[in-house]
Amino acid sequence: MKKTYIFILLALVFAFAKAQQQDITGTWKTVDDETGVVKSHVEIYKKGNRYYGKVVKILDPDAPANATCRECPGDLKDQPILGLEIIRRLEKKGSSYKNGEIIDPENGKKYDCKIWLNEDNPDLLMVRGYVLFLYRTQTWQRV
Repeated sequence: MKKTYIFILLALVFAFAKAQQQDITGTWKTVDDETGVVKSHVEIYKKGNRYYGKVVKILDPDAPANATCRECPGDLKDQPILGLEIIRRLEKKGSSYKNGEIIDPENGKKYDCKIWLNEDNPDLLMVRGYVLFLYRTQTWQRV
């Protein structure tokens, strides 16, 4: 009987650990899909029922010191890129997160956004920015 309780307890611990692993919250290393250059760390967090992401570290050696988002729209215009909220208002829909937006701080362009964990490796995050049916997907790595 004691072995059964231990087995159940271990199963619950592993199930909880697996569930935690399936969450998009945490810090992610952004990798440029065209050059392979590691650009930054982005922290994704939950606020209410929505998910947001902000730049917490700039790793690109070519990035200017104290860079700002000169081309960003609205309240993000001329804000420092370090600390900039580049992902806004994502909603969890099944196994993906969508109906939000992502800003490219290099050019200030805003895109609709969809994010999901890679099915084979939950330490890889698929980040898609799109306009209508045109899209670009990057793979970010969990830090």
